[in-house]
Amino acid sequence: MRPVIPYVTAALLFGLGVYGVLRRRNAVLVLMAVELMLNAVNLILVTADTTVRAQLPHGGQVFALFVIVLAAAEIGVGLAIVLQLYRLRATVAVDEVPLAEPVTVGTTAGADTRPGSAERPEVER
Repeated sequence: MRPVIPYVTAALLFGLGVYGVLRRRNAVLVLMAVELMLNAVNLILVTADTTVRAQLPHGGQVFALFVIVLAAAEIGVGLAIVLQLYRLRATVAVDEVPLAEPVTVGTTAGADTRPGSAERPEVER
């Protein structure tokens, strides 16, 4: 088997995935682009396993199986985050996600602003 064709195909898939991660605004499309990159890595692992005879038999296929499990876990957590983002903001645009908590006006530096941290009056028992 000529390994050039699968390697070139995997490189194209990986490049398309990188383009999708860098250029897309929709979080679901970004997750799909990450999955495309992981599938390109799987193609490289399986192709390397069939063309290169290493000490570990079927090592590339075992690593590809681990990548598939990792991709399934990533898509589960990623979709949960996207759904929660949609519930809070009513949009899944990546560039509209706040990366830091907003600073509230009127708080002093060093003050404890956690909920429930305000001074409570003493209750007589």
